[in-house]
Amino acid sequence: MDFQNTLKREMQKTEQAERAQAAPTAVTPAKKSYPSYSVNQSLPLADQSLSTMIDEAARKYNVDPKLVAAVAEVESGGNQNETSSAGAIGVMQLMPDTAAALGVNPYDKKSNIEGGAKYLRQMLDTFDGDIRKAVAAYNAGPNAVKNYGGIPPYRETQNYVNKVLDIYR
Repeated sequence: MDFQNTLKREMQKTEQAERAQAAPTAVTPAKKSYPSYSVNQSLPLADQSLSTMIDEAARKYNVDPKLVAAVAEVESGGNQNETSSAGAIGVMQLMPDTAAALGVNPYDKKSNIEGGAKYLRQMLDTFDGDIRKAVAAYNAGPNAVKNYGGIPPYRETQNYVNKVLDIYR
């Protein structure tokens, strides 16, 4: 059996389990208990600081810290100084308009990570906890995911979702 089919089956099992645990009428998702995300203690202090910021922001918005860390890794490699050709800024590669809508300063590392975690929470809520769709929406925007009824057929977005989920799992 090839890797893609196995991965797809495992993701479907996870999605089914998450849906079964979800409270159907809750406006605010029930707080999940996620294990602490931490980096290897032998890493430089800056990376340990990043780990702490990711963990705090993820818990604040009730998102699995491993998912926030996976997005940060794919978006910027954890580099706050990263700026994309499209104008996305920082660790979580927030567009200026998105950062403004989230009420965060994308140039401040902690604020950038909080904005990314908050946006992931919004995407998870928008797509009923479907991690694949939420991650696709983080990259391509929620309207693209809604218009295509799932992950858009953009090679960049499809690769992005696979990279994030490979790290996350």
